[in-house]
Amino acid sequence: MSLSFGIVGGGWRADFFLRIARDLPVRFPLAGVVVRDPEKRAALAARWSVPVFATVEELLTEKAPSFVVTSVAWPANLPLLEFFAARGIPVLSETPIAPALSDLRRVVGLERNGARIQVAEQYLYQPLHAARLALIKAGHLGTVYEADISIAHGYHGISLLRHFLQVDLRLPKIKARRFQSRIVNGPHREEPPKEWKTVDSVRTIAQLDYGDRLGIFDFTGDQYHSWIRSARLLVRGEKGEINQTTVRLLRKLDEAFQFDLVRRDTGHTGNLEGHYLQTISGGSEVLYRNPFPGRRWNDDEIAVATSLSGMMQYIETGEPIYSVAQACHDRYLDLLIEEAVNTGKEVAGEKQPWMGTMD
Repeated sequence: MSLSFGIVGGGWRADFFLRIARDLPVRFPLAGVVVRDPEKRAALAARWSVPVFATVEELLTEKAPSFVVTSVAWPANLPLLEFFAARGIPVLSETPIAPALSDLRRVVGLERNGARIQVAEQYLYQPLHAARLALIKAGHLGTVYEADISIAHGYHGISLLRHFLQVDLRLPKIKARRFQSRIVNGPHREEPPKEWKTVDSVRTIAQLDYGDRLGIFDFTGDQYHSWIRSARLLVRGEKGEINQTTVRLLRKLDEAFQFDLVRRDTGHTGNLEGHYLQTISGGSEVLYRNPFPGRRWNDDEIAVATSLSGMMQYIETGEPIYSVAQACHDRYLDLLIEEAVNTGKEVAGEKQPWMGTMD
């Protein structure tokens, strides 16, 4: 039987873990959920038919989960990490792992004292990003020198930028600014727009200069749910580039090669296997296989399930799924972008405890 897990928190992001546990209960046994508010607790129990608890202590006493997912508001996360660390209980922390630099350092201290913490930073496990990263890992682009990404906010966007550039925990010089414009108000998490009106739209653009590599972080707050603002990605290496889903390579000095990244979804044109993502391929190779075939999940649910599965592997083998160091670095660079925006100056940051012996 798989390791069981508990969830602390009952908000929008917790629903992702609940759907995964509902759809694959044998692979992801859910011990229970902690929700403090009585009305929210009752509503969650009725909606999901899962064990719910008023306190963390009740969950641990009655169900003894193998690990816990913390899916709470930013200020509440660090106290929970400290609580579970003191009891030797592994944690898969939602993002960000902590809001402020001083808090990030405290999390590093917890880990150095033996706490087992991983982070549910799921974006690089979304199928399309995973396929793109597989191309880079296989060396098809050669050394990557530039990445221009407009996909996700803050630490999520930084995580993708770092992985596409393959810069690990290096510190760049950062310049950044914000631009405000107007946009027709779009849908939110739960419902489509109800009236035609324009609202402020804020765009953050940052240049991360690593000396030998350049990252462009670009995000507009409306992108996640808007029907008229799209994601964008351009990654350039010495032997080729990925522009959205089009890949351009040199096979020989005088022979260019171009192909598109293609999704294979079942359930189309008479296929009776159900509707789910099967693979993403490019050229003549499969770059990504859905590790959860048969589930009618969106890409982010697949990514969250990958994080959850990776946490179980971490507990059993010690192999990380997304480390404290990586999550701290994502948030730190996010904070440096804010500093660059607010001061109008170039910032470089300083070496932090999670960087170890990294330059």
